[in-house]
Amino acid sequence: MDTTEQLCEDVGSKFAIKSVESGEPEPQAVAGNYGDSEIRVLKGLEGVRLRPGMYIGDTGVRGLHHIVFEVVDNSIDETLAGYCDHISVVITKDGQVSVEDNGRGIPTGIHPEAKIPTIQLVMTQLHAGGKFEGKGYKVSGGLHGVGVSVTNALSEKLKVEVYREGKHYIQYFKRGDVDGDLQVEDSNLDKTGTKVTLKPDPEIFTETTEFIYERLVERLRELAFLNRGLTLDILDERTGKSKSFHYPDGIRQYVGYLCEGKEPLHTPFYVDKNVEFAEEEIGTIGVEIVIQYNKSYKEDFYSFANNINTYEGGSHVTGFRNALTRITNTVVRRRGWLKEKDDNFSGEDVREGLCAIVSVRLSNPQFESQTKISLLNPEVRQAVDGILDEFYTAFLEENPDVTKAIFEKCQAARNAREAARKARENVRRKSVLETCSLPGKLADCASKDPRECELFIVEGDSAGGSAKEGRERHFQAILPLRGKILNVEKSRLNKMLDNDVIKSMIAALGTNIGDDFNIDKLRYHKIVIMTDADVDGAHIRTLLLTFFYRQMPELITNGHVFIAQPPLYLLTKGKRREYVYSDEECENLLSEMGEKTEIQRYKGLGEMNAEQLWDTTMDPEHRVMKLVQLEDVIEADRTFSVLMGDEVKQRREFIIKYAREVKNLDI
Repeated sequence: MDTTEQLCEDVGSKFAIKSVESGEPEPQAVAGNYGDSEIRVLKGLEGVRLRPGMYIGDTGVRGLHHIVFEVVDNSIDETLAGYCDHISVVITKDGQVSVEDNGRGIPTGIHPEAKIPTIQLVMTQLHAGGKFEGKGYKVSGGLHGVGVSVTNALSEKLKVEVYREGKHYIQYFKRGDVDGDLQVEDSNLDKTGTKVTLKPDPEIFTETTEFIYERLVERLRELAFLNRGLTLDILDERTGKSKSFHYPDGIRQYVGYLCEGKEPLHTPFYVDKNVEFAEEEIGTIGVEIVIQYNKSYKEDFYSFANNINTYEGGSHVTGFRNALTRITNTVVRRRGWLKEKDDNFSGEDVREGLCAIVSVRLSNPQFESQTKISLLNPEVRQAVDGILDEFYTAFLEENPDVTKAIFEKCQAARNAREAARKARENVRRKSVLETCSLPGKLADCASKDPRECELFIVEGDSAGGSAKEGRERHFQAILPLRGKILNVEKSRLNKMLDNDVIKSMIAALGTNIGDDFNIDKLRYHKIVIMTDADVDGAHIRTLLLTFFYRQMPELITNGHVFIAQPPLYLLTKGKRREYVYSDEECENLLSEMGEKTEIQRYKGLGEMNAEQLWDTTMDPEHRVMKLVQLEDVIEADRTFSVLMGDEVKQRREFIIKYAREVKNLDI
């Protein structure tokens, strides 16, 4: 997970101790030497460029996309205010991003206090915006008022275009500073709105300045679900990819999207109500909730505050989970399905197979930090709890068949949880999950430094034998797979712990599984899936990825999982030997090498001897590997559910939809 630095309480006035020049006397640690000359005031947006992590979390991939989302959030604020129903995002061929909306447009007149055009004030000053007194925006995601100015500060160049009152205004900026005067042109277009085009600053984003289309798509889709009736378009001019999102039923369609590939137990429960508070500083809190159970074994839960995805939860999540557990137990006890002697269902029991979304709207949100990953307002917990207590209780009382299905789901979850606990204890007694007791089939490496160690999970005994013989024993370990790996998408934890293949992997990795997972105990920082280049190999690879994604997701998010790329062909002519990894590469090389070139097709790893396997697939100097990355969490979740779940119809539709895109088919 990315680390977010704590945002200072007063970001408007930053101070930094001056560095001591070489040759100057060292300052003494006494108050007398701490004088006026030791203080430097950072003006304008200097503080943002000096400490960007305080505003956008980091300066890596996440922070790079955050500066775009800050601009999009400003457009969404216009939607929340009722003035915008279309937002367009474009990734240009030269790596810039533009965000255009059809809202009211940023004000462009001379600000009465600052005596400069308001557009310049908004773009160059922290805490400048129409969100602080509730007049410009009653509900806003960008409450801190630093978002778009931070984007400006961290852009090598930025252009703002505003359409309003029949005029077209253009203002350029460079690394947070105004770059030229505000330009004004007559516009023949009957339109209003704002367009921001930005180019990230490579001095800040030293890791990369290349935007990832899938990351932007994920957030835009999310925003379209959260704002009924809004249309969000995205175009990537680099590849020609494009998408358009429009959901008239909002988060009710969101749940349908999330649950694709899963068999629902009932029609969704949905409520959208406002809660009025007497305190003027709190005012009205809007609460929108959708709940639907399905036959899967995992929970899909997402929470939002003013359209901001609160990844780490907060008061609205606490209110929802407490109320859901309490109401479920109360209603089923009232029906007599839970007896007096029975324990209540735990929160874990109640949330198995749950797909739910909680979205709250409030005028004065208090977030844990500028990057808004957790909501703190205590009154939101009360609002969510109260709404559920009234409306979800009534829903369960009025739909006994639904309540019965949920009760049976909770009962099965509790029984499985107890069975998993016993299985885990039994496994621990046998020392299978202890790092000191490794599976016998594992050929471990000599090094004990996880940072340099690699584990190859190899399909079959034959390939496993070649891999063991050809490996570099100091840092490469081999775990051959014998038997069929379980499809964990259809299995609870207790069944997983009975599967020998899964137990061997858990023991070899050392991290444990599920709630007991501990990435600090990972024994290998590279986990390489090495399977045959055929249908069976692809199936095994998919089963392994499903296991890692569902039970050890941090292995993927932290960049530890790789897929080996063994060659498809060996081309030989005379003394020349060339390994190739694709049909296209093979055709190109054949035309170069000419006639009488011998072609050997590798369908399985077992066809290679130890030396060949090392040269082509395991040698760090020559091998090709793919890093498994998670660009779109929700889309990945849906894909695993569709392809590996119980719903045959959804899987068939997926295959039909993408059948024409298949390049290599093994029949």
